[in-house]
Amino acid sequence: MVNTVRLTTGEAIVKFLTKQYIYVDGEEIQFVEGVMNIFGHGNVLGMGEGLSKYQEDLKIIQGKNEQGMAHTAIGFSKQSLRKRIFAVTSSVGPGSANLVTAAGTAAANHIPVLFLPGDTFATRQPDPVLQQIENPQSIGITTNDALKPLSRYFDRITRPEQIMSALIRAFEVMTNPQTAGPVTIALSQDVQGEAFDFPETFFEKRVHYVDRLEPSKRSIEAAIEILKDAKKPLLIVGGGAKYSEAQEEIKQLMEKHNIPMAETQAGKSTIETSHPLNLGGLGVTGNLAANIYAKDADVIVGIGTRYSDFTTSSKTVINFDSAKLININVNRVDAYKLDATQVVGDAKVSIAKLMEKLKNHQFNTEDTVRDIKNQWNNERDRLAEININDDSYIPEIADHFDKEKINKYVETLQTELPQTNALIEVNKTLDKDAIIVAAAGSLPGDLERLWETDAFNTYNMEYGYSTMGYEIGAAVGAKISEPDKEVYALVGDGSFLMLHSELITALQYNYKINIILFDNSGFGCINNLQMDNGSESFCTEFTDYNGDILNIDYKKVAEGYGAISYRVNNVESLAEAIEQAKKETKSTLIEIKTLPKTMTDGYESFWNVGVSEYSDKPSIQEAFSNKEKVMKTAKHY
Repeated sequence: MVNTVRLTTGEAIVKFLTKQYIYVDGEEIQFVEGVMNIFGHGNVLGMGEGLSKYQEDLKIIQGKNEQGMAHTAIGFSKQSLRKRIFAVTSSVGPGSANLVTAAGTAAANHIPVLFLPGDTFATRQPDPVLQQIENPQSIGITTNDALKPLSRYFDRITRPEQIMSALIRAFEVMTNPQTAGPVTIALSQDVQGEAFDFPETFFEKRVHYVDRLEPSKRSIEAAIEILKDAKKPLLIVGGGAKYSEAQEEIKQLMEKHNIPMAETQAGKSTIETSHPLNLGGLGVTGNLAANIYAKDADVIVGIGTRYSDFTTSSKTVINFDSAKLININVNRVDAYKLDATQVVGDAKVSIAKLMEKLKNHQFNTEDTVRDIKNQWNNERDRLAEININDDSYIPEIADHFDKEKINKYVETLQTELPQTNALIEVNKTLDKDAIIVAAAGSLPGDLERLWETDAFNTYNMEYGYSTMGYEIGAAVGAKISEPDKEVYALVGDGSFLMLHSELITALQYNYKINIILFDNSGFGCINNLQMDNGSESFCTEFTDYNGDILNIDYKKVAEGYGAISYRVNNVESLAEAIEQAKKETKSTLIEIKTLPKTMTDGYESFWNVGVSEYSDKPSIQEAFSNKEKVMKTAKHY
């Protein structure tokens, strides 16, 4: 006879979450750290009541915005290298709709997170229940169906016993490196409170074993045949390399065979910036050294990268007429990209096997790497000391903003501080093991080019989806993951305005984060894109009804929430504020007033965007013509 325990569906789900473990490389870890929640009528009496009974077993944290708390869960899992997760529960209707952006963020970045949104009644008796949409196609369609295309696994619970198969499938997806991503289990709100006699075995400790996927012997031999003929090979280190913790194997490969590397946004901080063979960021947000080298590389080895258009400069940074590609990836779809030779396997294992077969083969790359790194280091030094009053700087901004317009920003924002100067000063002043979190705007470009890190997994960049508003919520998640390190959300004023409500959560639960806010009064990144492609500045600067530049007091906003805050407009006061913020025990915000048009740009890169094919403006005609010329060299599959 099967022993059973009578529980509501809501409590059974929570009890199951407390019993899930992951086993990686001999280490067993509790997989579910906690549950973020915002309660409403669709989940408070079911999941909410269930959670109330397990406050000693899980971190149960009240969020302030469904998207924001989901970003916290994503930032936590990302910082935990996908070995731990948070679940997220929301109410029906707008609560679950607010999860859609975060689901896209998790999906694009292959980050596991468990969404448990409330749903309409399984009985359909109160239909339409409060916050229910009514779709003429089917009464069975609810808001949660919007999460289907963004979820690696989706299920809807209309009977209590369905959770037994649904949850086991959900955890298989989330603990599998090949399929990791968001899972949605929509919970009919009446069913959450229904009781069922569940078998006790369902609540026994369950260990999900993550065995490293070994590549086939054939694929390794095929890769070796290509590599042996190379003259100028290049490794592209992506996020999969970091999640695999393959940093030592990659360094051994580089050092033993003199193979340089470039890094993606997700891969940055896998290998230290100071490594002599690390060329830095590649592609649209890449630097001069990596982009110059990549154009002449004859063999590219992608390690755990999905080759976004930013990594490949819209498929122009690599010379596809002469270069051969090898892709190492646990995900077979990503391994196939750019028509590469596929090595389907874990990065750590695959690199080790490549080294075995490559033996003592040497590549003559040292002189080239040293020369182009010196070029880039000289440029970085220049960017640290920009002075907008130097005549030499005027040509860099004249095509966009004339001196009169820049002076208006100087007068309104009371600053002459360029963004590059400020960012390099922040980099210099933070502790070496500090974690930075960023996502959108012009900062990701400046960060991939300029940020130097010599500590593993200290660069938590969400650029798979480039989600504005990710930064502050995710910084809270990173802090929960690594409570003994200082965590900094680097955010533009545009992203801050988009979503910063989880700063209150950080203060409420004493998860100290530091927000470094770069305020140039506008969507600067998109203003650059607009004007670089022949358009005039339009709806991308923050101006009022009179056309005057907005000067928002973000310091006061943060103080209103209870944070310690500072405002700075030069590198000296910036360094002092950072040092003071380190000593604080609760969350801080440093508002940096910076000037527009003072970020990095270009460096042998190209981005394919939707320039107007027809226009009466000569500047747009020229931009379209230039795009067409470059696209003739791009790969089209």
